[in-house]
Formats: sequence, structure tokens, C-alpha cells
Amino acid sequence: MLSRVKKNYHRLLTAYCLRPFMLGLAIAVIGAAASVILAGIGSIVGTSRAGQAGAGIITEEPEKFGKVLLLQALPATQGIYGFIGAFWVIFKLNLLSGTAPEIPWATGLTIFFACMPVAVGGLISALYQGKVSVASLNIVTKKPDEAGKGIILAAMVETYAILGLLASILLINGINVG
Repeated sequence: MLSRVKKNYHRLLTAYCLRPFMLGLAIAVIGAAASVILAGIGSIVGTSRAGQAGAGIITEEPEKFGKVLLLQALPATQGIYGFIGAFWVIFKLNLLSGTAPEIPWATGLTIFFACMPVAVGGLISALYQGKVSVASLNIVTKKPDEAGKGIILAAMVETYAILGLLASILLINGINVG
């Protein structure tokens, strides 16, 4: 009885889960998903912090809405970069063709790690860009004519998210998937 259960279990695993090309594909897709998820989390937190701080300013001075909106929107771009990184993987693996490519697990792992610069870089830079945006909202409140300086300060953090996206794109392009 036990040997029959083991035999059926092994057959199910090899038939549906543990095919080497499916494992590699799964790891690669998890990397692409991590790009969207981690960069998206950073953007969510960063834009919400800036939005919460900006809401107080807008209630007192509604004419500053444009400047506040720009500072709130800056951390949202990292989520877009994560999305671009994920689509780069989707196009590299030709997943939109409707057929699952056969890639070894080592290639899947390589793609996973190639996604990490945009995923982790997007997460961290969006969190800190949100903090800089909140601090820059003080400039909008106290010296509205100097708001451009606050926008530049917040945009400087963006540089590292762009570098993470560029690194991921270059790494993904350098991977031979067969």
C-alpha cells in the first residue's frame, strides 16, 4: 500500500510539478513577479506617505495642488519600472506566444537574480523617495517659489531606481534562454 502511494505521488510530481523546464520557468516568473511586487510595494508606501502629508497642505492652500501632486507622484515611477522589468522577462521568454518555453532551472535562477536590481532597487528607492517628497513638501508650504528645489531633491533618489532598471534589462538581455 505504501509503495503504491509513493509511486503515484512520484508520478504526479514528475508529471505536473518537477519537470526541469517547468521549474526553471517557475523560478523565472517568480523573479518577474518580484519585480512588480517589491517595486510596487515601495511605490504604494512612498506615494501614500507623500499623499498624506500633501493632503494637509491642500486643505489649507488648494492652489498648491499641482506642486503637491508632482511630489506625491514621483515615488510611483518605481512601480512602473518594476512592471517594465517584468515585461522584459515576459518578452525574453516569449510567454505571450501561448507555449511554455523549456528552460533549465539554472537559467530560471539566473533570470530571477537578474530581476533583483529593479525589484529591490525599486522598493528601497521608492520608500526613501517618499520620505524626501514629504520633506520637500515643507518647501512647498514655506517657500512655494522654491518648490523646484524640493522636486530636484526627490528626483535625485529616482536615479538609483533607473540604474536598477537598466541593470536588470542588461542582465536579462545577456541571458541565453535557448
